[in-house]
Amino acid sequence: MSKQLIGMTDRIDLPDLGLFDIHAKVDTGAYTSAIHCKDVRLVRTKSGQKLRFWLLGGAGEQPRPFYSGQFSQRMIRNSFGVAELRYVIQTRIKLFNRLIRVEFTLADREQMRYPILLGRKILRNRFIVDVSQKDLSYQAKLDQPQVPSNEAP
Repeated sequence: MSKQLIGMTDRIDLPDLGLFDIHAKVDTGAYTSAIHCKDVRLVRTKSGQKLRFWLLGGAGEQPRPFYSGQFSQRMIRNSFGVAELRYVIQTRIKLFNRLIRVEFTLADREQMRYPILLGRKILRNRFIVDVSQKDLSYQAKLDQPQVPSNEAP
């Protein structure tokens, strides 16, 4: 499969989490991808221990809790070069009409402009980055013809 051109920023969908058109920054300096969340903690449930975290939705949406029974922890070097232990989850993103499984570290990115960072691990063998471009996948999504609904008005 040939590599797709991607810009420095884009808007992605996270269909498994019910989040759509979320701003993301492409960062070739980061190995792993990260997603902004708050209040990450382990909780006990009837089915065992789960990871609970709050994700922010689109503009004007309230944060929502999410639970994952499948997670890990990993030492990640942050943007300041300091190693920190972070939780890691897997989910799918939709980019250029392709569903891609991605590992996200859970991080407080409140002080950052973009709630999602896409690192080299997701970019490798899939994308070529043109830093002069932005929102190429999102624009392609908007340009797709809309499928008419079979429902009567």
